[in-house]
Amino acid sequence: MPQIFHHSTNALAKITIYGAVFIVVALLWVAVELNRSSWNTGQWVEKQQPVQFSHKHHVGDDGVDCRYCHTSVETAASAGMPSTNTCMSCHKQIWADSPYLEPVRASFRTGKPIEWIRVHDLPDYAYFNHSIHVNKGVGCSTCHGRVDEMPIAFASATLQMEWCLECHREPERFLRPKERIFDMTWRAENKSAEDLEGGIARKAEFKIQGPEILTSCSTCHR
Repeated sequence: MPQIFHHSTNALAKITIYGAVFIVVALLWVAVELNRSSWNTGQWVEKQQPVQFSHKHHVGDDGVDCRYCHTSVETAASAGMPSTNTCMSCHKQIWADSPYLEPVRASFRTGKPIEWIRVHDLPDYAYFNHSIHVNKGVGCSTCHGRVDEMPIAFASATLQMEWCLECHREPERFLRPKERIFDMTWRAENKSAEDLEGGIARKAEFKIQGPEILTSCSTCHR
């Protein structure tokens, strides 16, 4: 009986199988990288606001405390957004006639709130409470980055689950004294043995539960 397939068919079949496996692995890798990229997470992407507001100017240059605008950050799940009255408490006197601040003055006159563009937007299936984190030793810059150096605000973290779990598994790496919560210059992570000892002590002081609770699905997905 004559041979149906050429001798090279075996080699071709092996190359095809190996190639298909390689392509599948490559596609999975591309999918994972796209999921982590700023294209998907919005990390590092500056968000233009209806008013040219600079955190660098207000926080970095003028030393405005986070709590002056985000008044409920220590007591509620949401940090809160400043009302127009908060803005005008200064800008009735400072830059009172600036054309850049006309949207603020218009909001003050009409009572219609300014529609700010959200920079950090968690999905609805993830529960996050600002007050819990702030009162347990997690600083603003740990999650929001050095906003005192941002002329235009952007998300400095992915806000993806793997990023959250990095802290929930080892909170001692990121805890700081309560009096340093709003200090933008405080170190981003406790890395040295001495700093980690301080983090472990603060973990006990703030009565932070173990990773079995912090990494439980129901802690964040309710």
